[in-house]
Amino acid sequence: NDPTVLFTTAGMQPLVPYLMGEKHPSGTRLTDVQKCVRTDDIDEVGDEVHHTFFEMLGNWSLGDYFKSEAIEWSWEFLIGKEWMGIPVERFAVSVFEGDSDAPFDEESYGKWIEMGIKPERIAKLPKKNNWWGPAGETGPCGPDTEMFVWTGEGEAPENFQETCGDPRWVEVWNDVFMQFNKQKDGTYAMLSQKNVDTGMGLERMTAVMNGVADNYMTDLFAPIIAKIEEISGKKYSDDKKAFRIIADHIRAAV
Repeated sequence: NDPTVLFTTAGMQPLVPYLMGEKHPSGTRLTDVQKCVRTDDIDEVGDEVHHTFFEMLGNWSLGDYFKSEAIEWSWEFLIGKEWMGIPVERFAVSVFEGDSDAPFDEESYGKWIEMGIKPERIAKLPKKNNWWGPAGETGPCGPDTEMFVWTGEGEAPENFQETCGDPRWVEVWNDVFMQFNKQKDGTYAMLSQKNVDTGMGLERMTAVMNGVADNYMTDLFAPIIAKIEEISGKKYSDDKKAFRIIADHIRAAV
């Protein structure tokens, strides 16, 4: 019932009533997979990691656990050998640096340090990078902490603050801490309940787990790429950008 958008652009969108305090029938801790269509990044489609359609994996706290637990469990899931097993030396995070609307996210920063992340692998970034929402013009929003994996050859750069713009650092997961409600007048009020909304891109995580730096080389896209090769008489390696755009738009349309 959001009149400001045509499609579900983010996993949190269908859950806005529950982020605002309405009771969810499944309780206060949820997990889900949401099909999303997002055209904000349409000009980026054609690179290795952007899509107009993607599946967003999420876990949620509706007024239940908050920053400390969310970060601890994200770390456990991504780094733990029994789960994703991402090497810690290829891992980095970012946190909200603070501005006139909200302060520096000191709690998230401190928790990552506690988890064992070196300070030089934590970037402090502005709202453009480390703030999520609202999905429309008003609604729940707040600072986030993003998790990145180095997909380039060789060792990852030590200083993430200076190198976070390098496309070989790929964001795979985002923990959003919804503390605020953006009002119609543009001001931010505290939410009556604090929520956690995390978003992990299925396509990006699949690529990381497959050991490739190109989402389009995973089995999520391989059959589409193969069919385009068959119809066009060309190889994916001949024009990767064109193949990616066509494959992405076919998948989104379907």
